[in-house]
Amino acid sequence: MPGIEVTVTDGEPIDNALKRFKRLCEQSGLKAEIRRHEYYEKPSVKKKRKMEIARRNARRKMKRNR
Repeated sequence: MPGIEVTVTDGEPIDNALKRFKRLCEQSGLKAEIRRHEYYEKPSVKKKRKMEIARRNARRKMKRNR
């Protein structure tokens, strides 16, 4: 995953640059990736989670097609 870079221009408040950095981190999915790697997840649990997400997406798709 490429690093996230924020260039601060002269006279720009650090708060604005920090806000941009946080937004970029959120958009890139970095926060979710870190959370996912925080604890070890057994392969069976990972498979179960992915299947639940697939079921949820299938239900949503069926609702839209009505």
